Amino acid sequence: VLRDARRIVVKVGSSLVTNEGRGLDEQAIGQWCRQLAALARDGREVIMVSSGAIAEGMKRLGWATRPRELHELQAAAAVGQMGLAQMYETKLRENGLGSAQVLLTHADLADRERYLNARSTLLTLLGLRVLPVINENDTVVNDEIKFGDNDTLGALVANLVEADVLVILTDQKGLYTADPRKDPAATFVHEARAGDPVLETMAGGAGSSIGKGGMITKILAAKRAAGSGASTVIAWGREPDALLRLFGRGEPVGTLLVAPTQKSQARKRWMADHLQLRGAVVVDEGAARRLREDGKSLLPIGMLAVDGEFSRGDVIAVRDPQGVEIARGLANYASAEARLLCRKASTEIEKLLGYVAEPEMIHRTNLVVTR
Repeated sequence: VLRDARRIVVKVGSSLVTNEGRGLDEQAIGQWCRQLAALARDGREVIMVSSGAIAEGMKRLGWATRPRELHELQAAAAVGQMGLAQMYETKLRENGLGSAQVLLTHADLADRERYLNARSTLLTLLGLRVLPVINENDTVVNDEIKFGDNDTLGALVANLVEADVLVILTDQKGLYTADPRKDPAATFVHEARAGDPVLETMAGGAGSSIGKGGMITKILAAKRAAGSGASTVIAWGREPDALLRLFGRGEPVGTLLVAPTQKSQARKRWMADHLQLRGAVVVDEGAARRLREDGKSLLPIGMLAVDGEFSRGDVIAVRDPQGVEIARGLANYASAEARLLCRKASTEIEKLLGYVAEPEMIHRTNLVVTR
């Protein structure tokens, strides 16, 4: 899995980048950049997803605690992003590798055209042997368009470029069966299957006062990355030459979460990667069963109710009668129209709406089962 990987996404957390908030760790960033450059010389394509803009901005502004107000967080990000980009550019250039800064929000990946543009840009940069350094665009982000944490962003980038491996460098050695700081009987997990529900029960809460994530966000990121066939490594960011040992010699550094061999289609993966949805339809048990077991299209007659406001072409959720999301897909009708179609046969659509777009609410080719 690791020695054969050609396209690699590496994510590093705030606590490592900023040495627990004390300022950008020049030595650590230099070590990662040296290893990334060596992988590039070996013919690998590498992308860096780096946290640290807000933490660096806090340090430059003299703030001891992370602010809560959105405008203050955005200001800190604007200040810190300058230093972060400059540091990566300097260290990568020292190792003979060019860099490019790419700032993303969830809105960039939720819109199909912008998603494809972002993908094209990143693949072009890789083809030019330029290393993209990606961060969430915290200067303009709000609750509606944010990823929430850079572990999730790393997974989405891995899916976007169809990477072979996602590496999450953190302040922990990897995954344990329980929190080793609280449970002395906890054992280290060397390898497991990405998406295994047992892994989520092992993961605890956030482990750093600087970053926002924790082991649970890394487990969920590995599950998300597995949708495009990318396996995930969770490893200690201070491990000497971790990246070279992983990919050059195939050493067992950290925890390897192996992705199932089956990859989802790119269009369906894009739908599954939506973090915020505009609405949902609730379906009866029969429709839920046909979606889960047979992969059938969703017909209006199986719909019980419509939540939210959405337009034709939006990605919406499909929920069972208990409110659990079981699928998502592209709506053929807007929410106002969908409410009129609930419990109606497809033959009645023209009489109810005055036109027929499609006989289905969601066609099976535009639908992905999530549970």
